[in-house]
Amino acid sequence: MQRFDLLGIGNSVVDILYEVSDEFITKTKLDKGVMTLIDENKAEEFYSLFQKGIEIAGGSVANTTVGFASLSGKPAFIGKIRNDNLGESFSKSLLDIGVFYKTKPTSQGPGTARCFIFVTPDAQRTMNTYIGACSLLNPKDIDEKLVQNSNITYLEGYCWEEQLAKESLIKAAEIAHKSGNKVSLTLSDPFCVERHRNEFKDLIKKHIDILFANEIEIKKLYETDNFNESAKEISSITEIAALTRGENGAKIYNDKKVTDIKPKIFNKVVDTTGAGDLFAAGFLYGLSKKFSILESGDIASISAGEIISHFGAKPETNLKDLLSKELK
Repeated sequence: MQRFDLLGIGNSVVDILYEVSDEFITKTKLDKGVMTLIDENKAEEFYSLFQKGIEIAGGSVANTTVGFASLSGKPAFIGKIRNDNLGESFSKSLLDIGVFYKTKPTSQGPGTARCFIFVTPDAQRTMNTYIGACSLLNPKDIDEKLVQNSNITYLEGYCWEEQLAKESLIKAAEIAHKSGNKVSLTLSDPFCVERHRNEFKDLIKKHIDILFANEIEIKKLYETDNFNESAKEISSITEIAALTRGENGAKIYNDKKVTDIKPKIFNKVVDTTGAGDLFAAGFLYGLSKKFSILESGDIASISAGEIISHFGAKPETNLKDLLSKELK
């Protein structure tokens, strides 16, 4: 089997994006800026009310693999879909950009997952996610040889909602470490951290080498309003902690050192959907190519900067070409 730089394991979701007003968010009683899980009935209701959204393959870790491919890396992905139209669309979009994807789709049960992303004028996104077939990810879907042949295995915190998915992630982490490979995790969302705080702490301590989180998530993890305090805690139990801080850039904690990463803005901020996912793509790409922490952070910042300059979480500019221009 060929060797991969990165293997992502996460939710296979079709993102459906809408530009809305703050009034809409208030009127529909949505929780602005966070992700909320919805059932199939609510998903159908949203889909019938707002049929003109932009549909693209998404899911946090899947977005990261797409960005990784755009940087010229060699990524693979494991995630569950249904053999329906949305599932076919998801699979095709990954394969077209160069992501290795062969997870067997399910032929029964819930349909392929979808995430309704409502973007307000301030570029904040409010997400309502129907997990659907994602919930059926199980340990049998974890291709042992694929994990063994991937330098970094990147896990999605959103998957922690389902017991079999949890077992799948732990299985992959154990295989990766036995093979001498690295394991990374994104905390995904404050919602996830609130629900699974103690389990996440245990997972990180036992299995995670590289952690990604934003400022809100890491403070939620340690139940504090003090960023520095939470950063100190996480850096004591993991090899690398990459903590993003929105317009303030990011801080990378590694080997008792702190590296400040400046944000990169191209034109103006249009939509923050996928910013964290593409930051992870850039940083993991840098690490996989043996760049320094600072260089990897700069690649991450450039990748995130491109994604927030337009609508949607798929790069509109070839990131490899953009790097060549920006890192001269």
